[in-house]
Amino acid sequence: MALSGKHTFGSIGETRVTFVEKGVDENRCDFLKRLLEHNGLEVIIDEDKRKTEEEPQLYTVAVTSMVFNPTIWVFERKLKTFDGHKVTQDYWNQKTEKTHPQYWNNGKK
Repeated sequence: MALSGKHTFGSIGETRVTFVEKGVDENRCDFLKRLLEHNGLEVIIDEDKRKTEEEPQLYTVAVTSMVFNPTIWVFERKLKTFDGHKVTQDYWNQKTEKTHPQYWNNGKK
């Protein structure tokens, strides 16, 4: 799921949450959970309902912080990777583990 800028929130069980991503596979769910917990956020994972048993299990990832907005936190460089660098858009989207270049590309390599 791409960073959209829209701040979506609701409830999981009786806990008010900010939704980070919905309908993600187990690999993406684990990555987001580890990254967000590393940055001090409390993460709640909810299994999405499946229509049939053959469908893959998908998950909703949310945090208890009502001010967290993934787009803002990524582009304002508020999140840190596991080795202390700042999270970029490509890192967030799991396109690369490199943290350079930043989200802007001025043609320099």
